[in-house]
Amino acid sequence: MKLSRRHLALLLTGAATSLLLPPLIRRVFAQDQAPNRPEFSLVARNYRYNPDRLEVTQDDLVRLTIRSEDFTYSFAIDEYRIVRRVPAGETTTFEFHADRAGTFRFYSNLTGEGDHADMQGQLIVRAR
Repeated sequence: MKLSRRHLALLLTGAATSLLLPPLIRRVFAQDQAPNRPEFSLVARNYRYNPDRLEVTQDDLVRLTIRSEDFTYSFAIDEYRIVRRVPAGETTTFEFHADRAGTFRFYSNLTGEGDHADMQGQLIVRAR
C-alpha cells in the first residue's frame, strides 16, 4: 500500500503527538471531553428503593430524582458525602460527579423507625 505524503505526515504527526505528550497532559485532554450525564428516577416506598441498583461509569455527572410515595426518607452515600432528605409525598433532585470507581451502598440514614435500617441499594461505578 502506498501512502501519500499528506497521509504519511498525518500519521507521523499523530504518532509523535501521542508519544511526546506526557501522561498528565493526555489525562487533561481526556478530562476535557464532556462527561456522560445519566439520569435516574428512584421511588422510595414501603422502606425500599426502586430500583435498588444504579450503574454508571467513572466521571459521569449523575442526576438523581427520588420520589417518596409514603413516608419521609433520606438518601445517603458515605463515600461521596451525599445526604439528601426526601419529604413524604415529595421529590428531591440533585446531581453528583461519580469520580471514583467501585461499589457503594446507598441507604436511608433516618433512625426514627427501625425499618429505615433495611432500606438500601448499590451504586456501581465502573472504571473508565
